[in-house]
Amino acid sequence: MSVLVTTVILLRHGRSTANVSGVLAGRTEGVGLDDHGRSQAEKLVDRLAELPLAAAVTSPLQRCRETLAPLLAARGLEATVEEDLSEVDYGDWTGRKLGELGKEDLWKVVQAHPSAAVFPGGEGLAGMQARAVAAIRRHAARIGAEHGEKALWVACSHGDVIKAAVADALGLHLDSFQRIVVDPCSVSVISYTPTRPFVVRVNDTGGDLSALVPKPDTDETGETGEPGGDESTAAAGDDVVPAEATVGGSTGVA
Repeated sequence: MSVLVTTVILLRHGRSTANVSGVLAGRTEGVGLDDHGRSQAEKLVDRLAELPLAAAVTSPLQRCRETLAPLLAARGLEATVEEDLSEVDYGDWTGRKLGELGKEDLWKVVQAHPSAAVFPGGEGLAGMQARAVAAIRRHAARIGAEHGEKALWVACSHGDVIKAAVADALGLHLDSFQRIVVDPCSVSVISYTPTRPFVVRVNDTGGDLSALVPKPDTDETGETGEPGGDESTAAAGDDVVPAEATVGGSTGVA
């Protein structure tokens, strides 16, 4: 029996102009990559060169589009724009300095009890997680149906969004998501199976990604190889199991 395994490479956008200015960019228009961020985006072409990417999905925001642009050009791909992978709607906090926001009472809630945090004039982190995870699973199902089992695809999004998706895949409560670090232009990899997701990589900023290349079926029983490589801590016959942060990603900047 074959098992449908669809693997998503969650790519955080490269370093943006807001990252270096200490501003919570949120959904502000016109926030693009700085010179270092553009260099990070160019390097993705070689870094992902061995991976047979079936599709690409992106947040609508400029910094994500710019991050994916060199990779899409090299592969001849077009990205599907997904509103539900957009940055958190920080509402009235958008555009403010992080040092200033750290003095707000809500900042403590974001750190200690993020599932209860709702940004004034914006959305709650729990709502963000729900719409982002639903979008990732929706595209995983679509891409698997279109490109077959073991389809590998990339989705470019934002720090808090990716952290929330990783927390969900790990079975962590959202109140623990601030323990996850997601740096600019890092990749975090999740394989979705019919029974449960597996977190394959988190915050990988330079490691060898060749192990993500789907392997052909070699099992004499005809069963499909599972994510996570040759070794596993999972029970036989089961699916193989393959830091404080602020809002706006692992470093506190959108």
